[in-house]
Amino acid sequence: MIRLEPRKEVSRHLLYLTPVLAIVVTIVLGLVMFAILGKNPFAAIFIIFFEPLADSFAISEMIVKATPLILIAIGLSFGFRAGVWNIGAEGQFTMGAITGGAMALALYEVNGVWVLPLMCLAGVLGGMAWAAIPALLRTRFNANEILVTLMLTYVAVLLLSVLVHGPLKDPEGLNFPESRLFHDAAIMPILIAETRAHVGFLVALAAVAVAWVLLGRHVFGFQVKVMGQSPKAAAFGGFVENRVVWISLMISGGLAGLAGTFEAAGPVGQLVPALPVGYGFTAIIVAFLGRLNPVGILLAGFVMALTYIGGESAQIKMNLPSAVTGVFQGMFLFTLLGIDVLARYRVRLGRRVLAGAGE
Repeated sequence: MIRLEPRKEVSRHLLYLTPVLAIVVTIVLGLVMFAILGKNPFAAIFIIFFEPLADSFAISEMIVKATPLILIAIGLSFGFRAGVWNIGAEGQFTMGAITGGAMALALYEVNGVWVLPLMCLAGVLGGMAWAAIPALLRTRFNANEILVTLMLTYVAVLLLSVLVHGPLKDPEGLNFPESRLFHDAAIMPILIAETRAHVGFLVALAAVAVAWVLLGRHVFGFQVKVMGQSPKAAAFGGFVENRVVWISLMISGGLAGLAGTFEAAGPVGQLVPALPVGYGFTAIIVAFLGRLNPVGILLAGFVMALTYIGGESAQIKMNLPSAVTGVFQGMFLFTLLGIDVLARYRVRLGRRVLAGAGE
């Protein structure tokens, strides 16, 4: 009989080893999947996970993809550590793009260095405002923030569609549902010449550093940790749960909104209905793959970005279905959750003892 026996303490070594094991298991499952599809499995894995690392342009595209993933996942890690489950970062990302993009369009005729900072501020406030709705509903009415944040995502996406079909539509855009292209002052400065990598990546690195200090060296990080592990102990210690809920959701909403502004003002350069591409949901995988640790999230963000770039390349070169990237990301999450059990439970083998045996 195989049974799981709870460990007295969570194994720290296995806790940080499980993401590596999850990646290995995902690659093995990928080999099986490609073989079933009738493709060369080793060639497919090489194209997805290794080929982009030898191409400088692919690396720059990885930076473009990793920037919003890292920013959003860093924000989510605060709430997840505290037991605040913000599943709607995609909606906050979208609202940040809307508010930041609206600021760019409002200042369309203005050319100044302060335009982009104002856009970023508007994006942060937009994301925070959208996250304030579930924060209020949870702290005042004990509403489930998982459902509220998730449902608000679809409201934000529909709001973006309404705006680009109406008030924010380009008057000279031949009736296409899109805004004007942003003015040069409202475009993210390029970090690497002749690529799309922009300075938003430096902001993401700064967010990693600040989060590392807050979570590991600040009293708020201690409150977040205690709140997530034992709400009763947190209450006994005088920590105010509602305060932690509000701050966690404001941080995650603000960073997701900032990521949305970066996306609109960076690779896209305007507001379009297709701007939300799932970064908010993928960032959940990034947060857990990085063990809710800022440095781990930085590395996990690049792993997920690698699946985006490699998956797109494999689709072109091997005629694979477009869903291959999403399948890989889903396998990452499920293998991580499955293997994570080993850090908290021991696998025991033994024979089932039948009732009445030996009588």
